[in-house]
Order: sequence, then C-alpha cells, then structure tokens
Amino acid sequence: MSTAPEDTAEMTGRPVPRPDPAPVRPPDRTGVVVRDGVPLPWAVHGTTGPTVLLLPTWSLVPSRFWKAQVPFLARHFRVVTFDGRGSGDAGRPEGAAAYTDEQYAADAAAVLDDTGTRAAVVVGYSCGAAWAVHLAATHPGRVQGIVAIAPSCGLAVAAPERERYAWDARHDTTEGWAKYSKAYWLGGGYDDYVDFFARKMFTEPHSTKQVEDVVRWAHEISPQTLADTTAGRLGLEGAVRTPLEPLCARVSCPVLVVHGTHDAVRPAAIGERLAALTGGELVLVDGGGHGLPARDPVRTNLLLQDFVERTVPDHVVPRPRRRTWTRAPSRHRRALYLSSPIGLGHARRDLAVARALRDHHPDLEVDWLTQHPVTRLLADAGERVHPASAWLANESAHVEDESADHDLHAFQAIRRMDAIMVNNFMVFADVVDEGRYDLVVGDEAWDVDHFLHENPELKRFAFAWMTDFVGWVPMPDGGAAEAALTADYNAEMIEQRARYRRVRDRSVFVGNPADVVDLPFGPGLPGIREWTEENFDFAGYVTGFVPPSATERDALRRDLGYGPDDVLCVVTVGGSAVGASLLRHVLDAVPAARRLVDGLRVLVVTGPRIDPASLPRRRGVAYRGYVPDLYRHLAACDLAVVQGGLTTCMELAAAGRPFLYVPLRHHFEQNVHVRHRLERYGAGRCVEYAEASDPDALAAAMAAELVGSRPGGDRRTVARQRLAIEADGAARAAAMLADLL
Repeated sequence: MSTAPEDTAEMTGRPVPRPDPAPVRPPDRTGVVVRDGVPLPWAVHGTTGPTVLLLPTWSLVPSRFWKAQVPFLARHFRVVTFDGRGSGDAGRPEGAAAYTDEQYAADAAAVLDDTGTRAAVVVGYSCGAAWAVHLAATHPGRVQGIVAIAPSCGLAVAAPERERYAWDARHDTTEGWAKYSKAYWLGGGYDDYVDFFARKMFTEPHSTKQVEDVVRWAHEISPQTLADTTAGRLGLEGAVRTPLEPLCARVSCPVLVVHGTHDAVRPAAIGERLAALTGGELVLVDGGGHGLPARDPVRTNLLLQDFVERTVPDHVVPRPRRRTWTRAPSRHRRALYLSSPIGLGHARRDLAVARALRDHHPDLEVDWLTQHPVTRLLADAGERVHPASAWLANESAHVEDESADHDLHAFQAIRRMDAIMVNNFMVFADVVDEGRYDLVVGDEAWDVDHFLHENPELKRFAFAWMTDFVGWVPMPDGGAAEAALTADYNAEMIEQRARYRRVRDRSVFVGNPADVVDLPFGPGLPGIREWTEENFDFAGYVTGFVPPSATERDALRRDLGYGPDDVLCVVTVGGSAVGASLLRHVLDAVPAARRLVDGLRVLVVTGPRIDPASLPRRRGVAYRGYVPDLYRHLAACDLAVVQGGLTTCMELAAAGRPFLYVPLRHHFEQNVHVRHRLERYGAGRCVEYAEASDPDALAAAMAAELVGSRPGGDRRTVARQRLAIEADGAARAAAMLADLL
C-alpha cells in the first residue's frame, strides 16, 4: 500500500524516502471499510483454505511489516491484512480515545465482515496481541486461534528500565527509554526516538535492513499521530484502558505465544504470562529480539503454518493418501539445480555443469528451480523445470524496477529484495520438503545460502554453492555509510561460514584465485582473496562451449550468413531489460560508425525481456530478441558492444573477439569484480556510460577496435587478450560435485 500523503514529510523536512518495492504477491482483492468514520484499507491474498488475519500493530509500522509472511502463507491459506487506524493508508483520527484496544478489535471485526470472513486464525504482533485477545473475547465464534508474537500488552510484568520514565512526563535526560516520551516526540526528538526504537526492536547483529524499514515507515506518520495512538493504548488523555488479564480468561480458542529471549522492547516474561493466562503454547526464541517476523521470517512462517494446520485441520488440503517409498538402493540420483535468473549467463554455465555431471552419474535426474528468462533457455535445452518455479518472485523484474538510465545500484537492489528472497526460500523449502534430493546446487542462489545458514536444521541434502564473485563492495560515492553496510553484510557471511561450515558441502568459485579482487572485506575483516582461497575450490571459468578455431570461425560466419567483406558488430545487453538505454545509445551511434567502417553490419540482440519493436530502426541493423545460441554470434563477430556482465564478456574473451563493455553505473560487481577479471585477461575495453551516450565518441571507439576494415583489406582485429581461458571449467566443476551424489 502507498504511504499516506498527509504524513510523509511533515516532521523534519527530510527527503521523502524511496518507496517500498512492489509487493511480492499482489492481493487478489482490495477494499476499504469505513468504521466510526475511519477508512481502513484491506487486502485479501489467496482464495482457498483457512483464513489468517494478520493484524496491524503500533502505528509506527504499517501492514507492509508482514511482507515476509504474506506470500508464503497465501500459497497455503487465505490471508487478510489491513492498515490499522493511524498507520499506512488508514485514516488518522485525532485524540487518544480513537485508539483504544477496543477500537482496534472492532476494526478487525469490521474487516472480517467486509471481506466476507466468517472466522479466522488471528495473528497479533507486539501491540496487536492485545487486540487479538480483545477480538477473541468479544467475538469468540470468529477467532479460531490466536498467534501472539512478541506481545506488548498490559500485563502485570515488571519492566524497571522502562517504568522509571513515565510516557506523559518530562524528564531531565533524553538517554535510553527516556526517549519514550510524548514531550520529547513533539519537542523535536521524534527522529532520535524512532532510530532508538528501531534498534531496540532488532537486537540481533546484522539487522541494518530491518532497522531501515522501521525508520522509513515511522516517517509516514506524524509525531502527534504516534502520541495519540500511544495515549489510547495506555489509557491516558481521556481514553479508557480495559484490563487485559480478565479478557484472557474468556479466550477459548487455541493460543500460541512466540517471544524472543533478547527482546529489548518487552521482556519474554510478558509472553510467558500471556501463555499462562490463556492456556496457550509458548515458543521462546533463544537469542531472538522483538522483530521476529522480519528478522527470523523463515522460522516465523513455519510456526504459523504449523499452528494453522493443527488448529483448523478440517479446512487444510489433505496430503495424498497413496504414496510410494523407494528403497535407497533402488533410487535414482536426484539433484535440484538453482540457477540465478538475473541474466542468462548463469544458466548457460549451469547447463554445461549439469551435462558434465551426468557424465559421472548417467542415472542423475535434475530438476531446475528458477525463473524466466532462464526457464526458456532450459526448456529449449530439453531440461525439466520444476512446476514450483511458477511460485518464485521474479528477481529480474525487481532489478529492472531498481534501475534507471544504465544505473543500477546492485548492492542496494539486493538489500531491497529481502521480501523476494524470503518468498523464494520458502518455495525452495516446500520443494525439498516434498521431494527427495541427494544434492542441491545453488548458483548464486543468495536466498537459499543465507537462510540455510540461518536455519541449518532445514538442510537434509548435500549442498553445493557456486559463485563467480565474493564480497560486497561499496561504490565510492556511497561514502562511509555504504562502506559500513557492505562490511556488515560481509561480516555476517564470514560469521555464518565460520559457525556452520557443514551447511555447504562444497563451495565452488567459477574462476581462479587471481580472478578474486585483492581488497578487504571491511575494517577488521580478512582480505577477500585470502579468505576465498581458504574457503573455496576453484573450477576455472565455465564457458559452456569450446571456442572455434580460425577455420571453424570462417565456417560459422558463412553458416550465419556473413560474407568475407562483412564487418559484424554484435550488440547485446543480457537477459534483463536493464540495458535498454544502452541499446538506444548504440543505435544512435550506428550511422556515424557505418561512415567510419566500410561494410559494417550490426546485429542487436535485445534478449527475452526487451521487445525489439520498441527500439528505433537504423539502416544496416538487424534486430533479434531471444537467441539461445548467442555464443555462436559472439564467436563470429568482429566486434561486440555489451554491458559489463561477466558471462558475455568472458565468452567474447574465450573466443578472442574484441569488445567494448559499458558497466552499469553503481553496479559494484560489473565495476569492480568483472573489470578486475577482464583486465587480468587483457580482454575488452571499458567504456564509461558518458562516452557511450555520445554518438560520435562511441562510433569512434567502435572504429578504433577494428583494424583494416575496408572490404578486401586485412581483416585483423585489435587483439587484447593475453591469457587463455579454460575450456574444461564445466568438467572441473562437475568433478567437484560428483562425489556429493
């Protein structure tokens, strides 16, 4: 849901933050119910199974807080969310009396009515736990069960650190919980309090993204709105607070309470007390903080799924009654291959590795869990794509949404992909739970690698991790803040590997030690190359094809329809739509380039996500969309102009072809990792986007890479490559994986 316009920037004049990415799973239905004059926007996700109502929480946080839960739960159940009064797109009534627990519970009942929901399992987080109890006590027939996560409700549990500072009093300090003060919020301390509270929510290390989310959401409302909601919850300023303990005795449905032992907002003793008062189950998350749904989304999702299925078993789709179990000695070997969908390069090398792996184990069955456009390449190759791939959230589309005019801040785009990563890991978890796989290969499947280290008990298979770069690297203009963030991400990865080495049975670097950048992970952290050499095996580069000889190249050119006097330039930008602006700039340069180079023919390959018809027409240019055997055209060309992606550049280097590559601005991998490797091989010439945007400058650069391009002349090209690229990388990688089966 979008932010409420009246509250986005009214506090401090700070810049309006970038909006959240599009929801991973758009709602099936939306609507607005108005109760007591307050509009309450709701959304329904999914259409079958029991209903799960995810209640709002304190107005500091909108319903988008549930972004890691909704997509997974909606694949199994019908899920209802709504923005609570005082948050998100809901109304902002004035005064504390509009924000009592009874008001929120009545709002929830109105949403159930408006969405046509007879009864639901109700999930309340933090303040929402009290509203779930109110709803169950006053509408017992409508609440089939309660899940209270990190409950923050009015129970008789001492909290001395907080109780020494009354919310409605002025204090002589602004340290610690003294920031929890109406006077401080309205007197200019709102930003300071929000930052303090967000960090109290997430006491776990490496929670920078979760903290940022809460801070951003908190600035969608005003300090006065937060003060009104707080006064209403506390029973101040004319609001009446109903004691919660007598209501707990009236709760007759099953209850599950989940609380972190390191919760710095409300102690676990509150969760223990609520479970005792309601006769509910209690799950303590040892080491967990207050923001469990955001910081431990996988465990939260699995707990919710299990509770709903146990609580409403008659409405859950039953598992098949007939099953087959195959004795271990009779089983075929099975592998699940996860291929990154951001570009097509991973897919080509993964296909080569899978084929080489079958040379070791002819009985191997491979399922692929991946997304468009990789699924198209695999289908053309006759591979089997797992049907659950349709449930994956599209990473390529997210990357395209994050880009603009050949500018993609790759590190930040990955950080903002957090909900996608949770969704896709939960799909993976369902697939491996229902299937029997001996081996899972993850080629830069960041979601699976991260969440397996966070939840190592879910690993029931051999796991091999493949990557062609190691280490998040800050961009220079990101300053100290970005340097700290990348260092934090690197530190988390290093700590995960040190603690749970057993999660990865093999770590394979697609390249050689010298291909790894010789930079530090961050202050106090090891060097990237040093650490990678200690923790990875090196397969050499995987091209997926054997570069043609000179004779074979001549035959290839004839086969593709190019004569001896044709000078072929191939222009391609990979499997996403990020490079559309570069294609247009190259096309603008084509007329000048054709004047400089006799016989120049240009083949523009747009890839599967850019419509060739959307590009301007130019004389001497042929347009193609998806080309499954692009490496053949690259091997046949006299020059290529490409984006700075590793696979295409290395295919050109392996074939010994000259090329210009234009890294995406702010793309740390293309600007640092890929550029380092290409410079080591002496391959290609880097062109900055500013030069590529000048038609005459780009045309001159294209002509400079071609020598003797006149018809009938010496058709030699500028040769920059100095190091040979391995032709056996796929076989070497497969040999490293074969003994895991």
